[in-house]
Amino acid sequence: MPFTLPALPYAFDALEPHIDAKTMEIHSQKHHKAYVDNLNKALESAPDLANQDIVTLLRNIGSVPAGIKQAVINNGGGHHNHSFFWEIMGPSAGGEPTGAVATAITDAFGDFTALKTKVKENGLGQFGSGWSWVVYNPTTGKLEAVKKPNQDSPLMEGLVPVLGVDVWEHAYYLKYQNLRAAYIDAWWNVINWKAVEEKYAAAKAGK
Repeated sequence: MPFTLPALPYAFDALEPHIDAKTMEIHSQKHHKAYVDNLNKALESAPDLANQDIVTLLRNIGSVPAGIKQAVINNGGGHHNHSFFWEIMGPSAGGEPTGAVATAITDAFGDFTALKTKVKENGLGQFGSGWSWVVYNPTTGKLEAVKKPNQDSPLMEGLVPVLGVDVWEHAYYLKYQNLRAAYIDAWWNVINWKAVEEKYAAAKAGK
């Protein structure tokens, strides 16, 4: 099968106390795995697309046959979104951004506090399941805060994710129950800003 479940880059309990070990285990090994399995199943009828990398597949979603397009959006988006999510988090993380991404945040939002406010606003305002994203817009050369439902990927609109928080209930409900706001506040403590900086640099370079 072309797509595989990536190894989590840290232990299940590495993000404690902000994200609990059981949530990380179920989220990565069950939910993410299901997206990978279902994406591979959907692409069985389109082997030429199965040979593409996930970013190319999502950026060219318009070329996916109608019969499997929604399955690719749901499961391809779920696969890429989660792979990205694991990479931008880590133990002994958090704090404030520095370097080029800090400058870009200030340029786009005014300051880091304003960015956090907007990400939280979008996360709470996303009805049902979805994501709150900060993306790089190649057209404007600036960062933007957007929200997307379900597993819809910003890549499908030509935007490049730089950071994002999963606000599906399975991402936080074991620890935070219905307190999505508390989860989003705690999530800032696990952001790996070095990884975010690398995502931003790659986005600017058109990668």
